[in-house]
Amino acid sequence: MIEIPILRNGEPYESIETVTLLHHATGEPFAHVHQANSGMVRRDMVNMRDDVLEKYSIADLIAMAGKAAKLFMSATLPLGKSQQSFDDYITQLACSTGMPITYCRDNAGKIAGVLERMDEVLSGLTRGLNLRVLDDGYSNASGQMLSFYRAGRIFGAVLPSNSPGVHSLWAPAMVLKAPIVLKPGREEPWTPYRMIEAFAAAGFPREAMGFYPTDHGGAGELLRTADRAMLFGGGATVRPYENDPSIELHGPGYSKVILGDDVADNWAQYVDLMATSIDRNGGRSCINASAIWTPRHGREIANAVGQALAKHKALPADDPNATLAAFANPAVANQINSVIEHALTDEGSEDLCAAHRDTPRLAHIGRCAYLQPSVVWCESREHPLANREFLFPYASVVECPASEIPDAIGPTLVATVITRDESFVHALMNHPNVDRLNVGPVPTWRISWDQPHEGNLFELLYRQRAFQFEPAA
Repeated sequence: MIEIPILRNGEPYESIETVTLLHHATGEPFAHVHQANSGMVRRDMVNMRDDVLEKYSIADLIAMAGKAAKLFMSATLPLGKSQQSFDDYITQLACSTGMPITYCRDNAGKIAGVLERMDEVLSGLTRGLNLRVLDDGYSNASGQMLSFYRAGRIFGAVLPSNSPGVHSLWAPAMVLKAPIVLKPGREEPWTPYRMIEAFAAAGFPREAMGFYPTDHGGAGELLRTADRAMLFGGGATVRPYENDPSIELHGPGYSKVILGDDVADNWAQYVDLMATSIDRNGGRSCINASAIWTPRHGREIANAVGQALAKHKALPADDPNATLAAFANPAVANQINSVIEHALTDEGSEDLCAAHRDTPRLAHIGRCAYLQPSVVWCESREHPLANREFLFPYASVVECPASEIPDAIGPTLVATVITRDESFVHALMNHPNVDRLNVGPVPTWRISWDQPHEGNLFELLYRQRAFQFEPAA
C-alpha cells in the first residue's frame, strides 16, 4: 500500500486519519492519503515563514524551475517513505483518476513546459517587466521609477482532480517568491506532490512548500488563512468567493467557438477546429469549447461535428488508443447522463452525435463508467443545455444573429471567433463577457506561453506602490 503523507514545512508527516484511493478499474485499494484537519492547516500556515524565498534572485529561481522540469519528467523522487519513478507516477495517476495514460503523459509534458520556459511565462504575466525590480524592490530603468511589493505573503491553492495540466497554473508562485500551501484534489494527490519533490530536488527550500490533503473544512481554512489563493471547482464551489479579490477563481469556463456572419456559410472548413476544441484532453478542461455559436446552419454544424466526435470510444485507460477518461465513481457519470437525457425531453433540442455512435452515451467497462461525446443542437439560446459544461466532450450548438452574440453568450473564459469583420471582433474584444479572445481559426485549448489564459498570478501576488528616491546629501 502506498502511503502519501502530509508535507508540513516540506517534511513528511503521517496522521491517524487517512483516505483510501481505489484503482478506478478494479476497485482495489492501492494508496492511503494522510489527512490534515483544519486546525493543523491554520496553525501551520500562521507559523510558516513568508520570506524564505526572498534570499534568491528571480533569475536563480527561474534556473531552479528549469531543473525541476527535468526532474519531474525523469527522476525517481521521494513519495513518502517510498520512491516514485516517472512511469510510476503516470501509472498511479491513471489508476486513481481514470485518465488515459496518453493524456497523463501529455499533461505532464505541459507542466514541464511551463517550468522549462518560466522566463517566458513570467514575461507574459508581468507584461515584460524587468524582473530585477522584484529583487531590488524598485527600478529607475529608462527614467521611470517603478516599485512592487509582494502582497501575497503565503499563497494557497485548492486543487482539482479533473486534469493534471492545471497544476502548471500555480507553479509560477514559487518563482515569484511566494511560499505555497496546496490542498490536492481527492483522487489526484500525485501531481502536486511530485512537483513539490521536484522543486525540492532542484534547490527550492522545503520549508517554502506545504501539502495538506484535507476535507471541505480544511480547504476553507486554507482559503481564509492564505494572503492570496487559487480555487478550482464547479459553480457551487467557487460562487461563495466571487467577490473576494484575494482569491483567483478557476470555475466552469463556458468556452466557445463563434462564427461570424461573413464565414457562417463556410462552416464546413472549420469542423475539425470545432471538434478538437471540444474533445482535447478528454473534454475535461475549462478551455475546452462547450458551445458553438453561429448565425446560421446550426443543425448542420451540430451533425457534422457530432460525426467527427463519434470516433471516440470507451476504452481502458491503459489502451494506447484511449481518448476518454473514465469516471471512477459511476454515480457521477450516471447523474450527468440523466441531466442531459432529462433536458433533451424538452422540445427544440437533439443530440446529433447519437446517430453516429455505435453505443449509448453512457457506457461501462467493468466497474467504470464513460460518457461518450455529445453535440446538442438547441433551437433556442434559452434551452437548458445551451449553456452547460460537463466533464466529457460535450457541446451545444446555438444559432444567434451575430449582432446579438457579444451580449448573449454570457461569461466565457475562451472565445475563438472566426471572422474577417473587424467591428464584430471589436465588439467581442470590448465586452466583459470574454476573458480570453482568439481571433481566427485557433482552437480554444491552444494557449501561449506569454499569455495567461485565466487570471494573472503576478497581479494577484504583487502590488505596485508609489515610490520616490533621492540620495541623501
